[in-house]
Amino acid sequence: MDHLHFGTAGIPLSAANNDSLSGLERLHELGLDCMELEFVQGVHLKRPAAEKIGRRAQELGIALSAHAPYYINLNSHEAAKKKASIRRILETARASFWAGAATFTFHAAFYQESSPPAVYRAVKQELENIGQILAKEKIQIWMRPELTGKPSQFGSLEEILKLSREIPGVAPCIDFAHFHARHGKHNTYKEFMEILEQVESSLGPAALADMHLHVSGIDYGPKGERKHLPLKDSDPLVEKDLPSPQGITPPYLFRHNL
Repeated sequence: MDHLHFGTAGIPLSAANNDSLSGLERLHELGLDCMELEFVQGVHLKRPAAEKIGRRAQELGIALSAHAPYYINLNSHEAAKKKASIRRILETARASFWAGAATFTFHAAFYQESSPPAVYRAVKQELENIGQILAKEKIQIWMRPELTGKPSQFGSLEEILKLSREIPGVAPCIDFAHFHARHGKHNTYKEFMEILEQVESSLGPAALADMHLHVSGIDYGPKGERKHLPLKDSDPLVEKDLPSPQGITPPYLFRHNL
């Protein structure tokens, strides 16, 4: 891994204006070097605006990724909802590619009344079809199903790793907070390492050299994720007895007033 990029999911709260170009300028001021474009309610970014964002990000040395809208369920039993989910993934891929992003992530599905193997088959089929459409359009971008925060959601670590092994152009997005909420554990240095080791074992060392990671605080209960939290308001993210690098005292939480 040549370089780790650190940045925000969405526009920093301290940006001068609530738009992506202002977000890029603020990130540069803060010394951060990546931003995830958030298409939470829908993809409304047209090609000229996306390309303008991409040019400015490149000038500032900021890597871009994206998050697809939350209203996606590739296991929906309603044809209209499944069709809309596919459209939202395609729209995200196109807008992200125009902006120069190398990767985008999404929550793929809910189990509903289906068995996990049946949902896996449905998600795999739709992602294969989406991949074929993007290939025909010459859109080269990683599709990254996200590790999700509720047991009712498709997206366990095992599921997204299997998809990544079996479908070209698919790789995992590892959300450590979601994993913690989903299982009620895996919130220490040792357990973080176990997740990364599982990625390497499943996908090889190259997967660790090109990753899309989310780290945040999270509120959770028996049903998993409730909401994301600032790090300072959440469970500690590292073991207190972790050996410290020279001149740094644990826990290693560096916070910007973003």
